[in-house]
Amino acid sequence: MSKDQGRPRDARIDRAVLDAAAALLHEVGYADLTVAAIADRAGTSRPAVYRRWPSKAHLVHEAAFRDADTTETLRTGVLEDDLRDLVRRTAGLLASPLARLAVPGLVAEAAADPTLHARLLERFAEHGWIGVEDYLARAAEAGQVRRDVDAVTVLELAIGAALVAMLVHGPEGLDEAWVDRTTAVLLHGISPAAGGPPAR
Repeated sequence: MSKDQGRPRDARIDRAVLDAAAALLHEVGYADLTVAAIADRAGTSRPAVYRRWPSKAHLVHEAAFRDADTTETLRTGVLEDDLRDLVRRTAGLLASPLARLAVPGLVAEAAADPTLHARLLERFAEHGWIGVEDYLARAAEAGQVRRDVDAVTVLELAIGAALVAMLVHGPEGLDEAWVDRTTAVLLHGISPAAGGPPAR
């Protein structure tokens, strides 16, 4: 969210705009959603909306993911269990009704908008899952993962797998069996030499 200079923002307007964006996203979809309609539904003006978010995409991004909790991950110390939880939570985040409506449009617009691209990266990689980098560093020290494995790569693989699976199979395809399969590939790779289960 952009930051205003001068007088403090009215949090009630923020909430009303985000609520309106979420409701209209369900009603009309991303392509037909307009800032004017959001402002009208929220009982405010387009300038007030643009003072807070520089574009429809930035606003939809926040509306779609504002309730997402990605701050507590990788907690048990058992690598496979913690990685499975990361994959499961990633799938749940992207398969939510609002995310399913928002993400295709956001991905398309992010390709041409560096600031939106940065916001998406911030949510999904750099700050979205706090603690992943430290967790992997400790796992590397314990010999559980390679030292060249980084949090951004792990998250990119989990997020990319979830996005493609949703496209191919729909959100119902992101079930526990999918979580288990994806976790196994992330943990072991596809080569027996990588330390996965032996080939049959």
